[in-house]
Amino acid sequence: MNVATLDQLWVYLSGNPLLSLLVTLLVFVLAVRINRAVGGTPLLHPVTLSIAMLIALLLVVDMDYPTYFEGAQFIHFLLGPATVALAIPLYDHRERVRRLLWPLLLACGAGIVTAVASTLGVAMLLGARTETLLSLAPRSVTSPIAMGIAEQIGGIPSLAAGLVLLTGSVGCALGPWIFRLLRIKDPVVQGFTLGLAAHGFGTAHAFARLGAVAGAFSGLAMGLTGLLTAFLLPLITRLFGFG
Repeated sequence: MNVATLDQLWVYLSGNPLLSLLVTLLVFVLAVRINRAVGGTPLLHPVTLSIAMLIALLLVVDMDYPTYFEGAQFIHFLLGPATVALAIPLYDHRERVRRLLWPLLLACGAGIVTAVASTLGVAMLLGARTETLLSLAPRSVTSPIAMGIAEQIGGIPSLAAGLVLLTGSVGCALGPWIFRLLRIKDPVVQGFTLGLAAHGFGTAHAFARLGAVAGAFSGLAMGLTGLLTAFLLPLITRLFGFG
């Protein structure tokens, strides 16, 4: 097969939307295997690894993001149903949620205020620009919500999405260590904390490592954090003099 034939084959494949979908799935499978090979460390989370490998691959083959997303958008579409599906294990523990509703709401509100205030405070001390500050503020909620909030308050949506992924990786890495340090063994507390601090990453970690109860409450925390942050964050940013 000569060079011209290979070029024609690549042009055909790059125009096929299914190529992006296939490459995304293969890269994720490879990332999962790499993560398992290094002991499952959250510092090399499969999602983070997949993103890095896909970016490198797109640069090597000179494929722009809109072309890639045309084929990979099916996976993006599944994000919504996957999030809604978190309600199923939560329904199994509805009585426990009902008994703990007010403490959970208070914990969620306190966590949001602490996360946003500490993030903005540290970033301001380090001299971050306004756009960066407003992109950092929603870092503890899941990516689609964070991007929407960042756009609403004047941040950079794409930067907010990247910071969300970084926050999730760090949260999964530090969470288990903090639980051991503070001797926290209750799966409800562990799961809710991971969902509040590390959104979808924390929820996946809770289901995989801590069990269904922790996963259910992590999903609850992720949903509540996204909902409350959308209302509270504009108010908090105004208190810091933005907007």
